[in-house]
Amino acid sequence: MKTSPLPAKRSWELNIFPTREEMGKAAARDVCQAMKRFALAKGKVTIVFAAAPSQNEFLAHLSKTKGVVWPQATCFHLDEYVDLPRNHPNTFEVYLREHLFDHVHPQEVYFMKALRGGADQVAGQYARLIQKSSGLDIACIGIGENGHIAFNEPGSDLEDPLMVRRITIDSRSVRQQYRDYKDHPNPQARYVSLKAVPRRALTLTIPAILSAKEIYTIVPGPQKAAAVKKMWKGPVSSACPSSALRLHRQVKVYLDQDSARELM
Repeated sequence: MKTSPLPAKRSWELNIFPTREEMGKAAARDVCQAMKRFALAKGKVTIVFAAAPSQNEFLAHLSKTKGVVWPQATCFHLDEYVDLPRNHPNTFEVYLREHLFDHVHPQEVYFMKALRGGADQVAGQYARLIQKSSGLDIACIGIGENGHIAFNEPGSDLEDPLMVRRITIDSRSVRQQYRDYKDHPNPQARYVSLKAVPRRALTLTIPAILSAKEIYTIVPGPQKAAAVKKMWKGPVSSACPSSALRLHRQVKVYLDQDSARELM
């Protein structure tokens, strides 16, 4: 496993809220303000979103906020399954359409499933789209139970030379995906078994996420408490990919009481 030293200077803001709802509302408020700042300074804002139930409250508030600069926003998403067809209810594209993009109508949204070619070709195309958009201003992310960010699983390269990579999903993440969707309100989105959960995905790499000028990390739930502690207090190491956030100069973290319990 690779390890990296902490930067000489870092700006981390830790916000702990009594409930998931308050956490999501505060994160949405801050992201909206950041979007306005970038749009005012450069005439546009480029932003990437995570797709997971942990983001539900945040995205609900973001989609309802008035006066957000969506007509000046170019949007990307962090990751996507390789083996599911486009418009499958479990794709992250469908999740983000339902929870955000169908409500706010950004200037441009780029989906991995909209690109043609094999997984590695799509990875290259998506990276070039991000580069063509002058890189990322804002990254809105979560972390997994095993400390992953996007689908950068434990052991991922903190200095990956690629911006988007095809990966094999870690077994713990597979179990997390199964639990996340087993009670989904849409029966077609429920995995019939653990074996049915996809094992291959495309993901923005750790350096790609860290290339964003500002990172907003939204992490609710008791099942994330151990990962939050490792992210916040453990060594910066590929053993816990989210610890790499401590290499970034400007990160805001949003927790509820459950996810923060091992920090108290």
